[in-house]
Order: sequence, then structure tokens, then C-alpha cells
Amino acid sequence: MSMTRREKIESMLKDEPDDVFLRYSLALEMETAEEWESSLEILETLARGTPPYVPAFQMAAQQLVKRDQIADARRALREGIEAARSQGNTHAAGEMSELLMSLGEMPGE
Repeated sequence: MSMTRREKIESMLKDEPDDVFLRYSLALEMETAEEWESSLEILETLARGTPPYVPAFQMAAQQLVKRDQIADARRALREGIEAARSQGNTHAAGEMSELLMSLGEMPGE
């Protein structure tokens, strides 16, 4: 029996538990399986890492938007833009800025 993509990722993580890309990949697989809380938990951990894993901010924000948690999505994007700029990743900062602008402003913010 062949392993699923998620099973392969989980197997590799047993050997390399600190591999940022594998953890990010697992979060994406969890999102696909609609395991929102677990996926977001991994993404938030990656975003708080040293250094912060920039793609995790945007992916977390996209998941939050899908779940209509716009204020949390904006917060993730603002933090992500700052992290991307501090790492010299202007491309990621630009993409997150575009997503942030597309969300518009909320009353009271």
C-alpha cells in the first residue's frame, strides 16, 4: 500500500522534527483535510520561529479569511509584512500587502 502525501511528510518529520518546510507542508495537508485548528497552530508556531518563516504568515491569513476571521487575518499579514521586510523578502511583503489591502478597513480599526 502506498503512503499518502501526508503520511510521507509525517514519516520524514520523525527523522527531522525541526524541518521548517516539512512542518509547513504538514500544515497545508491539514488545511486540505479541513483540520483548521491544527493547521493554524503549526503556522503560528512557524511564524513565531527564529527566524520567522515568512510563508506561514500569508497562509495563516488566507485560512483566517476563509473562516471569516478578518481582524486576525489582518494582524497575521501586518506581522508577516514586517518579518518579510526584516528578512529582505520584498516579494513576500508585496504579496501580503496586496492581500491586506484587498481586505479593506474595518470600522473601529
